Amino acid sequence: MTRNLAMIGLLLLGSATAVYTPPVEARTYVDVNIGVAPPAPRYERVVVRRGYVWAPGYWQWRHNRHYWVNGYYVRERVGHRWIPAHWQQGPRGRWYFVRGHWS
Repeated sequence: MTRNLAMIGLLLLGSATAVYTPPVEARTYVDVNIGVAPPAPRYERVVVRRGYVWAPGYWQWRHNRHYWVNGYYVRERVGHRWIPAHWQQGPRGRWYFVRGHWS
């Protein structure tokens, strides 16, 4: 009888842990590699907001041309630094887009 109860307890515990899945942060990365240099960034007037950092606007490559994406506020993460989205020139003169992220 005790052995049966122990077995049932193990089965219940095993099924409970099989059902639980920890939250996952979804991320999508798209590697953009083009041979056209992006235009100079636009400068935006920013109002300082307590608890937020400003993510400056950037040029996005769509439909074979650059489109400006306006800046936006990101909730501050204490102890981290926001690295803005930017274009970086790589080997052979190609340009690579680096998404904004926390460091």
